Amino acid sequence: MLNIGQIEEGFVLDHIKAGQSLDIYYKLGLDKINNTVAIIKNVRSNKMGKKDILKVECDIEMLDLDVLGFIDHNITVNVVKGGVIVEKKALSLPKEITNIIKCENPRCITSIEQELPHIFVLTDPENEVYRCKYCEEKAHKFLKKY
Repeated sequence: MLNIGQIEEGFVLDHIKAGQSLDIYYKLGLDKINNTVAIIKNVRSNKMGKKDILKVECDIEMLDLDVLGFIDHNITVNVVKGGVIVEKKALSLPKEITNIIKCENPRCITSIEQELPHIFVLTDPENEVYRCKYCEEKAHKFLKKY
């Protein structure tokens, strides 16, 4: 049996689709912090079959809920203080995301004016469709390749 210790203060991301935890790790910039991070992959789950879990010992303010909501709004965010879960945060699809993904349209203004932020707006919440604010190109929900 694998035993991962508890964290005193931070957050636990639960119900991550199996195999997606490393992508989330990089998208949240957790590779750039000097805190304890546990990535637990392919955990058995009654609800999902298999899932991933991320445990991060740091201030909850470091967590970008918009990034998580864009990646998967079904992830459970558990806030830990004093070694116990004190709050569960619900995620939702953000109405707008900035610099999480890039517009792939070569004719988009962001291809020419490279200092412009890549902004995508939620245009179809039911189908989780985001479009570029500048050219209306449909976003492809791919995650960072590392």
